[in-house]
This record gives sequence, structure tokens and C-alpha cells, in this order.
Amino acid sequence: MFGDQNAVYYPEELALLGSVLDQVVQSLPVNLQTAYNRRALAQNILACAATGERDPDELRRAAFMVPRVSAAA
Repeated sequence: MFGDQNAVYYPEELALLGSVLDQVVQSLPVNLQTAYNRRALAQNILACAATGERDPDELRRAAFMVPRVSAAA
């Protein structure tokens, strides 16, 4: 679910991942900015980061790779 669950991130990396997540969530319409969608986007970002990716653009794209964002949640 989270890719490599043993991944360790430096504070700078955590700041980057948090910033990317915030940007992605804010890019959604307000009705899609739910806890469920935030969690799904975070999981996608973490799965991508676990592969070693640190490019913010790639991480933002990865957030939407799995169609888990839902208006029903």
C-alpha cells in the first residue's frame, strides 16, 4: 500500500513531500479536498518517493497516477 514501508526520509525530503501534497490537494476543487483523497494522494506520493524520486513535478504527477480521488468520499 505504501510501497517501501521501511523508507527513511531526511527532514528536507519530508518538507518536500509535504509541500507537494499540499500543492496537489489545493489544486483539487474544494469538494474533492477530503481526508480520504488527501490520504490517497499521500499514499501515491510516498510510493513514488520510495523509488527514489525527488523531482517535485514527478511526485505531483504520481499523486494522480492511481484513480483514487473520489467525490463520494
